[in-house]
Amino acid sequence: MDIQFNPAVTLDRLLSAAAAEVEGLGADFDAQLRPADPRFGDYQANGVLPWAKRQGVNPRQLATALLDALNARNPDLGDWVETSIAGPGFINFKLLPAFQLAWLKQYRDQASLRAGAAGKLSGRKVVVDFSSPNTAKEMHVGHIRSTVIGEAISRLLEFSGAEVIRDNHIGDWGTQFGMLIWAIKDSGCDLDNPGPNALAELEALYKKGNARYKESPEAADQIRAELVKLQRGDPESDRIWKRITEISWQAFQVIYDALDIQFDLVLGESHYRKQVDGIYQDLTETGLAQEDQGALVVFHPEHKRFAKQPFIVRKADGASNYASTDLATVRYRTDELKADEVIYVVDSRQSDHFEQLFLTVAKYYAAKGWKAPSMQHVSFGTVLGENGKPIKTKEGGSVKLKDLMQEAIERSFAVVTEKNPDLPEDERRKIAEAVGLGAIRYIDLSQNRTSDYIFSWERMLSFEGNTAPYLLYAVARIHSILRKAGIQPDQLDELPQGAELESDGEKELARKLVLFPATLDQTLSDLRPHFLGGYLFELAGVFSSFYTANKVLVDDPAVRDRRLMLCQRTLRVLECGLHLLGLKTLERM
Repeated sequence: MDIQFNPAVTLDRLLSAAAAEVEGLGADFDAQLRPADPRFGDYQANGVLPWAKRQGVNPRQLATALLDALNARNPDLGDWVETSIAGPGFINFKLLPAFQLAWLKQYRDQASLRAGAAGKLSGRKVVVDFSSPNTAKEMHVGHIRSTVIGEAISRLLEFSGAEVIRDNHIGDWGTQFGMLIWAIKDSGCDLDNPGPNALAELEALYKKGNARYKESPEAADQIRAELVKLQRGDPESDRIWKRITEISWQAFQVIYDALDIQFDLVLGESHYRKQVDGIYQDLTETGLAQEDQGALVVFHPEHKRFAKQPFIVRKADGASNYASTDLATVRYRTDELKADEVIYVVDSRQSDHFEQLFLTVAKYYAAKGWKAPSMQHVSFGTVLGENGKPIKTKEGGSVKLKDLMQEAIERSFAVVTEKNPDLPEDERRKIAEAVGLGAIRYIDLSQNRTSDYIFSWERMLSFEGNTAPYLLYAVARIHSILRKAGIQPDQLDELPQGAELESDGEKELARKLVLFPATLDQTLSDLRPHFLGGYLFELAGVFSSFYTANKVLVDDPAVRDRRLMLCQRTLRVLECGLHLLGLKTLERM
């Protein structure tokens, strides 16, 4: 039998084919194949019991018939998997060591792992909309979640064969720019010769303009006039606005470079401002939108809340808003980018907006006879301080992301220096950057994204538990083992001749490695990176147990080569998984 990347997918297909031949099941039977409790096997098919209940038949007899059909159709199945029936009809599958070795032989490095995964989403074009800071404002700690979750999802989709377009939909248009341009002119700020803290100065100027708008009717009139000039294309206003965007992006790029993130598109709200009139016309002509208290709105009468809570696509004063530019953005992504799917990585507070947007897009595209893209809101919770409230500075302001990243690097440098004082300083700095930035990234990605989490320096930089330092150390530890053996990782790509797994530690480690594809599928199914993080943590723990109980550098060459191969395969999967999450790995720590 061919060794497929994900044995669960193979088993699922075989079960479906067998079910078509079993009386009482049929081709539409869902086996509900899931990773199993290790005590019972590697995978368990749970679909017989609910199916049998609906049909009013004995589930164990139905499971027996299904298993008989499966074995009859696949006479060599017993060479690589052991099957059994538990309880009232659960079918267990335990991968045999011969299959595990064959899998490890085929999937031996990152290239082969990627090739194995690439067929899942091949031919699918996906736009991932993430990070999305506002220009003229420094990125703060709240941006870390969208940024690292969006990048991890992009990498996972690419690894599985999708064509991914990373789109940073920056906030670069709106009323606030009238305030900012007024304040720039009022202060005499020279944008052509910005200082090192230019973005912070722009943010301060915006706050000044906002305050004056509220305090002074005269200033408010001047600010409105500045906004009108910008919207009408006044050359000087346009020049100032472009410099604001350039200064902002230069500051953002420093953060993105440090996090190894590059975007394919940076098209902010301004890019779509000339397209919103067409959206208004389409929605009106199709009867989806109506005037309500001067605004153009869409109601969704079939929805419990949105029947009365309107989706405002044009404000009463005639101005566009997020709804109108988001609708124009969807049109651009389907018409110009030919996207099959759009994923929005935005915090959970925007859930109503996206639910209304998706409902509106579905009706809009149906009314026009167009194929709507698949759309998903990947929501996430809030980063909390140790007081359980949204994290703030001591002064009560938002924590700047660049300051958080720098503090993580400095704290990591102190830890590295304490543990390895004899390392050259430049090497300690390199390690500290990888550990510090990896720790910020991983503490976020290791959480269920829809939950809030408490930010803790002590926990984040700990070498114990499910943390970046622990996982990075596990990688460095395996590199150290291979160095002691006097070999490079790529020298172990080939499986030792006549190898067989012998000890319990070897078998358990091989079993965990073969579950990597199922973990990728689980992670992608709901776009929750913490599933992959949890698997990597467990794999590192299984490896530690294996290494403690099984001496690797033994005299017997067959045992030595087999165990070195297991070390190398573990290294490859750990590095592959961590790179998918965006972490840089190290050979020494």
